[in-house]
Amino acid sequence: MMHHTPALSREPVRAALAGALAMAVAMGLGRFFYTPVLPGMMAGLGLNAADAGIIAAANFSGYLLGAVLAAYGWAAGLERRLALGALVSTVLLLFAMGVLSGVAALSVVRFLAGLASAFAMIFTSGIVLNIGLRHRDPGVQMAHFSGVGVGIAVSALLVYLLSLAPLPGLAAWRVDWLAGAALGAAGLAAVLVLLPRQEGGASALREPAIVWTRPLVALTASYGLFGIGYVVTATFIVAIAREGAQSPLLECLTWLVTGIAAALSLFAWKRVERRCGVAMAYVLAILVETAGVAATVTLPSPWSALIGGALLGLTFMVITAYGLQLGRVLASRSPRQVLALMTAAFGVGQILGPLGAGFLAARTGSYVLPSLAAAGILFLAAGIAVLGGTLSIKSR
Repeated sequence: MMHHTPALSREPVRAALAGALAMAVAMGLGRFFYTPVLPGMMAGLGLNAADAGIIAAANFSGYLLGAVLAAYGWAAGLERRLALGALVSTVLLLFAMGVLSGVAALSVVRFLAGLASAFAMIFTSGIVLNIGLRHRDPGVQMAHFSGVGVGIAVSALLVYLLSLAPLPGLAAWRVDWLAGAALGAAGLAAVLVLLPRQEGGASALREPAIVWTRPLVALTASYGLFGIGYVVTATFIVAIAREGAQSPLLECLTWLVTGIAAALSLFAWKRVERRCGVAMAYVLAILVETAGVAATVTLPSPWSALIGGALLGLTFMVITAYGLQLGRVLASRSPRQVLALMTAAFGVGQILGPLGAGFLAARTGSYVLPSLAAAGILFLAAGIAVLGGTLSIKSR
């Protein structure tokens, strides 16, 4: 008996570390590294907000395709290989961003990066969260999702430190992407060692079709609207900071604050979850994010960027984690399908958000109107969740 106890106690720790690092690479770098590098790319390549929105929307289109593909049974039993393959692809595509130019080429790379990040997120989450549930250890989920914020914070510091010592003959934004690829490769090496291997039986079973109830439909619609509302700020907040004050330090601090808040957010919201339940915490987090998105364009600089970034970081991973947790409760026999289909709804929102925001910003010359529209959409997301019966969901 004593021989088995250490191995059992180590498994959730290994899973939590692997999950956090995988999310840092797939999401913190693969998805969100575009945000701190974007102002330099816009200046270096002569891109406007509409061009930036098209490249961002291409990434989210790939994310949507990855989520839809992951919903089907073909991946059963292959999750670990698919997760690791997606992380390898993420590193290679970070490198590609540093050597290519042009909206079309960059959009193709970001499309493929979106596909890879969706696969990495869904298949890694499937492995890691199942281990957390099996060991009844909520810390596994919190550590897993906090990896996104850690990746964001580290990338903010990376971009700022590289701006202090530019390399002659190579555009600073290209150096950023190449350094991001190197950082991703280091994270990938650790995940290769740490990510637990799957057990054959249960993971190879095909799941039954989802039964769509009113609360599940409302939750999925709310989650999709959240995708529209959060992504405008998540894509353009560093550009908004640059618009308010030409300060690399403010740009770094804005994204650093966002990342640190995201890394700590699930721990910070634990007391709210215990007191009010997961469903109420989900709705409250959307309302706090609504205030944060509005703050980015209503408060004076630099507070607009710093407070907006902090409130974005404090909420977006909480909404993601709690939303997917509620989905798993409502479709407990089809956890992989509900994870993938809710991520697909979120993906549709992510495509619409930057496209609409980019064109509105290019047309009006500022991010005020798209940000206020995004705040309104988030408020609607909270309303649909409440009216659809989401608050009645009892989650463990």
